[in-house]
Amino acid sequence: MKISLLIYEDAVLSAVSSVIDILSATNQFLQESGVAVPFELELVSEKTKNIQLQAPAQFFCYRTIDQVTDTDLIIVPAFYGHPDTVLQKNKVLIDWIRTMYGTGTEVASLCVGSYFLAEGGLLSGKSCTSHWNSLDNMRQRYPEIEILSDIVMTDQDGLYTSGGAFISLNLVLYLIEKFCGREASIWASKMFSIDMDRMNQSHFAVFQGQRQHEDEEILKAQVYIEKHFDQQISVEQIAEQTNMSKRNFIRRFKSATQNTPLEYLQRVKIESAKKELEKNALNISTLMYNAGYNDLKTFRQVFKRLTGLTPQDYRRKYCRSAALLSN
Repeated sequence: MKISLLIYEDAVLSAVSSVIDILSATNQFLQESGVAVPFELELVSEKTKNIQLQAPAQFFCYRTIDQVTDTDLIIVPAFYGHPDTVLQKNKVLIDWIRTMYGTGTEVASLCVGSYFLAEGGLLSGKSCTSHWNSLDNMRQRYPEIEILSDIVMTDQDGLYTSGGAFISLNLVLYLIEKFCGREASIWASKMFSIDMDRMNQSHFAVFQGQRQHEDEEILKAQVYIEKHFDQQISVEQIAEQTNMSKRNFIRRFKSATQNTPLEYLQRVKIESAKKELEKNALNISTLMYNAGYNDLKTFRQVFKRLTGLTPQDYRRKYCRSAALLSN
């Protein structure tokens, strides 16, 4: 299987080097097991063969895109920088990806590399995932795509996308399993200490208020929620801050933030609880009341729905003192 790994100036170094390391090691493992080497990996660039990344690293590419006519899979690594700048700078690569997909080549993106696929129109009418910090921006930029918040990876019609940063390595494991079998994937996961079968990235997310809109009245409502989330406030009370009817307020709030007012309130409450759990400062009941909940069962249900973990599991995972006690 021939794999073309795209190299461009804005690419994240680890997104490039990790793919090289994992696929090369898998090749060696299978070869030593008496199996033919499955992956023929080549580094491909737009124009020049020597690419200096923003990081202090340089890659030598075997071929430029005009020399690539027969590859099975293109892998697009993540990038540093604002999407507007990076996408404009790499328009030729995006056009090439679209052309190659049209000829039957499959395409995989790591983390925010999904922007390349979306910009090329490959994901229209499909689902994708990306780094949790880019999801709201992608929803606004590409309304024709179903952006999945919690999913670690997607596989649809020869297109693969993955979650943020190092969790994107789960997609590399998935590709190894898909093309080489479960045993090879298990070996790679053990060798590189990558959790297998991880399906949720929501507990990594930091809720940042979804303010990428220009609706001043809704911004007022968001500020009100963030100041009073620990109180028993209703949607009617929040709507009063904007002098809108409840129905009109909910419609505009959802349009601006992609959440209903109640969903937004829940996210603010849970983000507050997450920060307290990371400190290990309070017991669960006290923390629950401080976040504006009165019922422990409801709090746990909402917390797990939004983060993928129970409050106790979240504390064990992200609180240093709790982790030390459990060891």
